[in-house]
This record gives sequence, structure tokens and C-alpha cells, in this order.
Amino acid sequence: MAVANNPTLLRSELNIDRADLQYKQARYDRLPQVSGGLAHELSQGRSIDPTTNQYVDRYNSYGNQYLNANVPIFNGFAILHNIRRRANAKEAGKLEFEGARNELKLDVIEAYLKVLTAQDMLTQIEGQIAVTKEQLHRHEVLDREGAVAPGDLYDIKGQYNSDLNLLEQTKQSLNDAKLTLATFLNINIAELPALEKLETEQASTAYSADDLFRSSLTVLPEYRALDWRMKEMEQNIKLMKSEYYPSLSFGAGLGSNYSKDGGEAFNQMKNNLRKSLSLSLTIPIFNRFATRTNVRMAQVDFNEAVLNKSIRENELRMSTAKAVFDLRTAQTHVQNLKEQEQSYQEAFRIANVHFEAGNSNSVIYLTAKNKLDNTRSQLVIKQYEWLLQKYINDYYAGALNL
Repeated sequence: MAVANNPTLLRSELNIDRADLQYKQARYDRLPQVSGGLAHELSQGRSIDPTTNQYVDRYNSYGNQYLNANVPIFNGFAILHNIRRRANAKEAGKLEFEGARNELKLDVIEAYLKVLTAQDMLTQIEGQIAVTKEQLHRHEVLDREGAVAPGDLYDIKGQYNSDLNLLEQTKQSLNDAKLTLATFLNINIAELPALEKLETEQASTAYSADDLFRSSLTVLPEYRALDWRMKEMEQNIKLMKSEYYPSLSFGAGLGSNYSKDGGEAFNQMKNNLRKSLSLSLTIPIFNRFATRTNVRMAQVDFNEAVLNKSIRENELRMSTAKAVFDLRTAQTHVQNLKEQEQSYQEAFRIANVHFEAGNSNSVIYLTAKNKLDNTRSQLVIKQYEWLLQKYINDYYAGALNL
């Protein structure tokens, strides 16, 4: 849905159309240039009649017609270099669009997981509220019977209100996550369909940072596009250098004219027909160093493309190393939180038994409860963080397949 509807991606796709049109036009530049024209003039006073080449001093009307063609023969291979430059730009544009599409997919995956995270957190907090509400009801009954310390009742009430506030915050987070996902899909949040649950304990491939970096250089299209941009700049240097060379062109033309006093217009055009052939040689001598400046500017553009590739690869090296490390860290966190949940669950069971038996107080009970609730919440978050890191690693490896 995002690939089909996202306006930002659709706008970037226009760059492919633009590059394709520029490439086609570069090839069309090899064709002759043909132009024609008609002119008709009315005059009053002294003027030259074009058909008789004599001065006349009266009202007159006359006209002319022409058809010219011009064919480039040699221009320092500028047309050839421009065709190659536009071809390289076209290939780069295609790869850059593929990269933008893949990045959009990754953005959608991240937004999708944030919605699932918020949904599971909402379920988790609703369960917490149910436990607190049940304990609050029990203490209200015991308080009416005078069988509980007033401080314990108010502690439970405070915890209940805290849980309700957390519930509203989670609802807000869920709404924000859905809004982000709906924006990627270019739909209203009300139109967002129900999301399928994802298994948070999937098999993952362990990558080394170096292997993932080298793989991503080959797999990710936006990095292959950098080589095409460098080739484009190389051809641009050659294109600018072509201005140093003379240019030769061939021309041909047809023309005629007529006037008011020359008789029937069609016969005049036929009788006054003229034909021409021409060869035009233009030799650059001095243009205020414009050509030299254009060549040096093209060289600067090429150097910038080289540095841009180096910068992007350095950023990729950092990103892939971070992705590998973050995946391992998230996996460790999940395992630790699972063990922590088991420990705190048993601690809360013991604290709850003592609290309900009157052998403990609300502070000990709520401390145990909050530890368990926080651990469960962190486990929900970290499981989805691990899943996201798995997808990011697969993305860099070219193995992202949903």
C-alpha cells in the first residue's frame, strides 16, 4: 500500500521520468534541425520592393517564405558525451528510486512494529489495572470493616490512578504510531486496517559487521547508484572539454518571396525560388575563459561525487556495525528480561500472599508489583526492538523478505 500510494515515493519516481526524457532528448540531438517560416508585410512610403529590388513610394505589400535544415557534423563529440552522461544519470536515477522504495519499506516496518508495540503495551497495562482495581475493591471493603491500615488503602488508590494515567499515555502513543503508519500509506487513520500480529521469536541470521557492510555495498541499490553518478560526472568533464574543439555543420535551405505588384502570388513564389547549401565551421578562439572554467567546474563536480561516495560508504560502515551490535544487545536484553520476569513474578506472588494475609504493607506489595509490571512492559518493548533490528540486519544483507 505504501509503495503504491506514498506521495513522497511517487514524487521521487518522477526523477526517473525526467532522466529518461533527458536521455531521449540527448539522442534526438543527433537529428537535423529543420525550421520554416512565413512573413507578410504592409508598407506605406518609400521602400524597396523585394521582387524587383527597386525603390517604390506608395502603399505596398510583400512577403517571403523559407525552409532551412541544419545537420551537425562535428562538435568535439559533445552529442556523444551528452548521450553517455544522460544514460549514466538514467541508470543512477533508477537505482536511487529502488533505494528510496526499500527505505520506505523499512520505514513502514518500523511504524508497523510501533503500532504492535503500543497495542501490546495497552493490553499489558489494562491487565495491570485489573489487578490494581481488584486489590482496591478488596481494601475498600476491609476499610469499611476497619480491618486495614488507612495508609495501605490510599497507596492502592494512588497506584490505581497512576495506572489510569499510564493507560492514557499508552493510548496516545498508540494513536501516534497509527498516525505515522497511516501517513506512510497516505490514508486517514480511520482507514487503517487491523494489523496482523508478528511472531516475536523468529530465527535470525548472525552477521559480522564486516560481512554485512560488504554485502550491503553490493545489495543496496542506492550505493551502486554512486558509481553511476561518478560516471555521469566523468562524461560531463568530456562534454565541457568538447567546447575547445571547432564545430562543423551542414545546412540547406529553400526560400522565395512575392509582392503586390509582381503578379499572381503562387507564380512569384515559384519563379523567385532560391536554394542554398552551406558548410559552417566555427573555431573557438577566446570566450573569456568560459570553457576552461566549465571544465574545472565539471572536475569539481566529479571530485564531489567521489567524496560523496566515500562519505556514504563510511556512514554505511557505521550503520551496519551498529545494526549488528544492536541486534546482539537486544537479544541479550530479551533473554535477561524473560528471566527477570520469572523472578519478579514469584516475588510478587509471595508479596501478594503476605499482603492479603495482613503480614505485610502496601509499600512492599506495590514495590513488588511495579517491578513485575515494569519488567513485563520492558519485555514487550525489547521483543519488538529485537524484531526491528533483525529486519534491519536483513535489509542490509538483502535478505528482507516479508
